[in-house]
Amino acid sequence: MPPIPAKVLTLLLPVVLLVAGTALAAPRQPASDAEVLERLPARALDPRQRDMGELRRQLIARPNDLDLALRLAKSYHAEVAAEGDPRYIGYAQAALAPWWNLPDPPQRARVMRAILLQFNHQFDAAMADLQAATKAKPDDDEAWAWLAAIAMVRGDYALARDACARLAPQATPVITAGCRAHVDATTGHAAAAADALRAALRDDPRADAGERLWALTRLAEIEQRRGQDAAAEAAYREALALGITDGYLLAAYADLLLDQGRATEVLALLQGRERSDLLLLRLALAAKASADQRQGHWQRDLAARFDAARLRGDTVHQKEESRFALQLLGDAPRALALARENYAVQREPSDARILLEAALATRQAEAATPVRDWMKSSRIESVVLQALAQKLWGGS
Repeated sequence: MPPIPAKVLTLLLPVVLLVAGTALAAPRQPASDAEVLERLPARALDPRQRDMGELRRQLIARPNDLDLALRLAKSYHAEVAAEGDPRYIGYAQAALAPWWNLPDPPQRARVMRAILLQFNHQFDAAMADLQAATKAKPDDDEAWAWLAAIAMVRGDYALARDACARLAPQATPVITAGCRAHVDATTGHAAAAADALRAALRDDPRADAGERLWALTRLAEIEQRRGQDAAAEAAYREALALGITDGYLLAAYADLLLDQGRATEVLALLQGRERSDLLLLRLALAAKASADQRQGHWQRDLAARFDAARLRGDTVHQKEESRFALQLLGDAPRALALARENYAVQREPSDARILLEAALATRQAEAATPVRDWMKSSRIESVVLQALAQKLWGGS
C-alpha cells in the first residue's frame, strides 16, 4: 500500500503491501552502540541514516522512553517505504520492545504496533489494536487511516468508507479525497473517483510534496485500471518529479511500463535498487523481456530470498512469489497454489490479477472463482481483470 506522508497519517492504501519483502525477522536490540549488525553501502552516511543512528544511541541509553522509541520506530518504517529494505520493520519492533507484548499499551504504541503487525499480514491482531485505539481516542487520524487501509486489503468496503469518513475532519482535502477515491474506484465509480482526486490535487494549496506524491500514485493506479495509460503515466511522472524516494511508486510505475513492453525503461528506472525484493522482481522481469544478461543473477537472488522466507514460515510475499513462479520460472501450478493462498488473505486488484493469470495458465478456471465473485460484488472497473475474466469464463 502506498504511504501517506508521515506527518499526516503514514499509510492509507495497499502497502499494507508497501514492500512485500523479507518478513519480520526476530527483532533484536544491539547489545551496545558499537556492535556491528551489517556493513551498509555508502548511503549509510546520508543524513537520514545519521539521524537514525543518533536516535538509536539515545534509545540504548533510555530504552523506556516512549517518545524516543516511537520516533525511531517511525523513522525505521519510513526507511522501508523509501528504500524497500524490510529489515527495518524488525528494527522498529525492537525499538518498541518494552510495550510490544502489553495487553493495553499506550495509545501511540498501540497504533505503531498495529502498523508493524499489518506489515507481516497479522491483520486480525492489527485490527484489534486499531479498533481499541479508535475507541479510546475517536479522533486518532492515524488509526482511522490504517483501519481504512486494512479494510481495503480485506475487501471490507463498508468499513473502509466509514473509516475514511471518520478520518476526514482531521485530514487535508487531498488526503480525504484520496481515501474516498480508493474506495470509490474499487466499487464501480472509478471515473468519478479519478475526477475528484484530480480536482483535490488542483484545488488544495495546503498539500505538501509528500501528500501529493501519495495522491498522484493513487490517481495513476485508478487511471491505469481504467485503461487510461497516458493519464496514468502522466500522474506517475508528476509523482516522480517531486524527488521523493518511494518504493511503492517505483514498483507501480514499473508495472505500467512492463505491461506496455517498455522493459529497458524499467531497467533504467530501477537501476541500483536490488535491495528491495519488490523492485528486484520488476528488474528480473524487465531483464527477461529485454534479454538482459543480468536476468539469471537477479532470478537466482530472488529464488534464494523466497527460499529463505519459506524456511522461516514467512507467507508475506506469496503474491510476488506467485508472479516469480509464473512469469520467470514458468511453473504455473506452483504459481496457482501461491496465488490462491495469497488471495485468501488479501483481495486487492493485483492479488486478483495474479490469481486470474495463474488460473488461465493452468486452465483451472474454477480456482479463480473467488475473484469472479469479488469482481461482481465490488463492481471494480479494470480492463486487465475484465480481459482475463473473459478469457477464463467467456461471457458468463
